[in-house]
Amino acid sequence: MKSETIIKSRVIGVDVNVDQTTLAIVDLRGSIIARDSFDTMSYPSLNDFVSTLSERITMLAEANGGYETIRSVGVSAPSANFVTGCVENAINMPWKGMVPLAALLRDRLGLAVALANDAHSTALGEKEFGSAHGMQDFIVVSLGHGGVGSCVFCKGKPNLGSYGFAGEIGHVCIVPGGRQCSCGRKGCLEQYTSARGMRQTAEELLARHDGPSLLREQKELSPETIADCCEKGDTLAIEVMRQTGQILGLGLANYATVLNPEAIILTGNLSKIGHWMMDPMRESFDEHVFRNIRGKVKLLTSILDDHERDVLGASALAWEVKEYSLFI
Repeated sequence: MKSETIIKSRVIGVDVNVDQTTLAIVDLRGSIIARDSFDTMSYPSLNDFVSTLSERITMLAEANGGYETIRSVGVSAPSANFVTGCVENAINMPWKGMVPLAALLRDRLGLAVALANDAHSTALGEKEFGSAHGMQDFIVVSLGHGGVGSCVFCKGKPNLGSYGFAGEIGHVCIVPGGRQCSCGRKGCLEQYTSARGMRQTAEELLARHDGPSLLREQKELSPETIADCCEKGDTLAIEVMRQTGQILGLGLANYATVLNPEAIILTGNLSKIGHWMMDPMRESFDEHVFRNIRGKVKLLTSILDDHERDVLGASALAWEVKEYSLFI
């Protein structure tokens, strides 16, 4: 008797970040069927991390329709390279050097696995489910605690470059001879427009000015506490936001001038910090962008929850990989 063909109508999306790894079963409509998560840093050993992730994927699938319904797996991770399938020289992750994460998971799971960096999967999530839906030429820029990343879509497809490293806007030099960056160079954009860049700006302004400021009373100088001080009228906090927005607007204007996108979509915690940074960013963007596209490039903020979008973006990556299975 001929066995019935099983339709593989689901994929697994995995979002790996410094604090937490989230995995979810996602169906054809982009609905999240079930999810699970665990602490990434509890597994400093790569083998232990891969074993735990593989086990969690298998258990989640078996508890929700069966492993045989899963078509493929998409993984988003910092410093991941879609071209090589490796996490390459991740600064903030415990696994150093070239980590062939896609191959390791494929061998454990017996399923096709696609791997991409967090900016790439974020852009896929925005295109399929968010602010970039229906767009062909756009840029997604992630502004977060870890740094500044981006992905460029041209004619509906991600432009990853020859070696998979296109879109590293965070490591464009914006201040020659400026702040030391973790990449080894100086003056990179993310040293001024990430959470740690904003904190350093605040520390430098506090050191230069002796006057009173609510910033001096904060246990932690984070984007959120600085924004709160702005709401209370603290002039030094407002200047921190102004400088951050001014430099970000300049960087984005240069990006837009080269690529002429329909829109630039900002994601991450800094994108939600409010008008104190966004207003000077928009003013700086309009001042520095090529005049022929001034007023035509949309500056948008993501409407999606960051965690949900990133796991959905990873699932979109899974749908695009060629199907493969050791078992079915």
